[in-house]
Amino acid sequence: VPLQASGGGLVQAGESLGLSCVASGSIFSIRAMGWYRQAPGKQRELVAGISTAGRSNYVDSVKGRFIISRDMTKNMVYLQMNSLKPEDTAVYYCNVDCVLGPWDTARTYWGQGTQVTVSS
Repeated sequence: VPLQASGGGLVQAGESLGLSCVASGSIFSIRAMGWYRQAPGKQRELVAGISTAGRSNYVDSVKGRFIISRDMTKNMVYLQMNSLKPEDTAVYYCNVDCVLGPWDTARTYWGQGTQVTVSS
C-alpha cells in the first residue's frame, strides 16, 4: 500500500505546520492510521495515532500542540502541528494498519517520510 506524505518544511519555533498522508491502492479496511517521527540519533517514536472510531492518542511531548485527524473517505490522515519547538525537528512518517481483503490479515504500511525542521 503506497503512502504519500507531504507538508514538511522549515519553520521557526512557535509556528505551525500541517502534514498530510494519503494511502492509495486497493484497501479493504483501515484499522488505524498514525504519525511517527525519527530525529537524528534517536529511535522512531509514535507521535499520534487515530483509530477508525476516531479515538486518538499522542506522545506526551506533543499533547495540546498537535492534532491528528483523518478522512476515511479519502484514506487520508493529517497532523496539524502548532507551537512547534526545535525538538520537534525530525523526519515524520505516516503509517496505516489495514487489510487488503477478507482473506488478508492486518498489516502495517509506511510512507517515505517528510522532513520537519524547526529553527530556534
